[in-house]
Amino acid sequence: MTTAPDADGRPAGGTAYGPLTGLRVLDLATLFAGPLAATLLGDFGADVVKVEHPRRPDPSRGHGPARDGHGLWWKLLGRNKRTLTLDLSTGGGREALLRLVSGADVVVENFRPGTLERWGLGWQELSAANPRLVLARVTAFGQFGPYAHRPGFGTLAEAMSGFAAITGEPGGPPTLPPFGLADSIAGIATAYAVMAALAGRDRTGEGQVVDLALIEPILTALGPHPLWYDQLGHVQPRTGNRSVNNAPRNTYRTADGSWVAVSTSTQSVAERVMTLVGRPELAEEAWFADGAGRAAHADELDEAVGSWIARHPREDVLAAFDKAEAAAPVQDVREVMTDPQYAALGTLAEVDDPDLGPLRMQNVLFRLTGTPGAIRWSGRAHGADTDAVLTEAGYAPAEVAALRAAGAV
Repeated sequence: MTTAPDADGRPAGGTAYGPLTGLRVLDLATLFAGPLAATLLGDFGADVVKVEHPRRPDPSRGHGPARDGHGLWWKLLGRNKRTLTLDLSTGGGREALLRLVSGADVVVENFRPGTLERWGLGWQELSAANPRLVLARVTAFGQFGPYAHRPGFGTLAEAMSGFAAITGEPGGPPTLPPFGLADSIAGIATAYAVMAALAGRDRTGEGQVVDLALIEPILTALGPHPLWYDQLGHVQPRTGNRSVNNAPRNTYRTADGSWVAVSTSTQSVAERVMTLVGRPELAEEAWFADGAGRAAHADELDEAVGSWIARHPREDVLAAFDKAEAAAPVQDVREVMTDPQYAALGTLAEVDDPDLGPLRMQNVLFRLTGTPGAIRWSGRAHGADTDAVLTEAGYAPAEVAALRAAGAV
């Protein structure tokens, strides 16, 4: 059974996990990039304190399916975090946060620009309380510019960045991802930005502000599209599953109604695939000699590959393509949960949750041989650690009770 963490954020019993053990993070953010960044830091040992409004918990607690009244997304996003409630708009909440900041290393927030300042908790006040603090500010559009004060979500970033414009079938509408892609990329980028800022602090002794906009990391993930347009005026159209840089590259249906994905990013792989599907003569064509030439003949190549795959069941296709190093099954989550490679890597971990019992979720993001991270506990109840965290900050029980009576916690 998962137990309450010790005061330093370690599991009960004092076992240390990860290279970030001893780092304290205050997670003031909601939905989803900022909290994910804090989760990634917690996965590698940081003591993350999740700060939520006393009467309006993080909406991720209610997002998506729930079991027995417990939101499952929160069990993932809230893992390795202690939970505290503070109303930052009150004097008591402001004072408590400043006291916590004095002993923290990182604050992650995603309020609209100006909100913390309105509460007297802007960078000027936070850095005065702790000159070594790193403040990570995650917003839709950044801290300045014509859109800075607009509300925004990952969907808008996926649209504005150019991602949606190139996603979908030719002639069809732009397509948005069915999950939080921009938020996820931004969360990973924020964790990286925090570590960069902390490395800078090690050299200068001073903290700084991280200003991260959701619209930027996803644009980086799109690769050379801005450069192509700048230098060539090239605007990539929607190509469905096809690539403009190589072919064959698509998903193909097998004889038993399953799907496989094929990618031939190198010339040698493309040649092996043509031999495999019984069309070696295509590899002799002059246009076959480079990826762009093959992409221009994608119809012909897709017909050759697709017709061969359609005559064989999925397992036979994968066994044959294993030698060509070019195919993978299109798996849904049911197959992901039983995939032997994920099992070998430990990609899915079982966590004992006090509310729901054993839970299986994604493990920490990468493996370190010397100081590995770990899931120490799943997302905890709203405000579960309020008294403990405030007591660590020097509050007497009567003072905590007064804050609670005033609605500050």
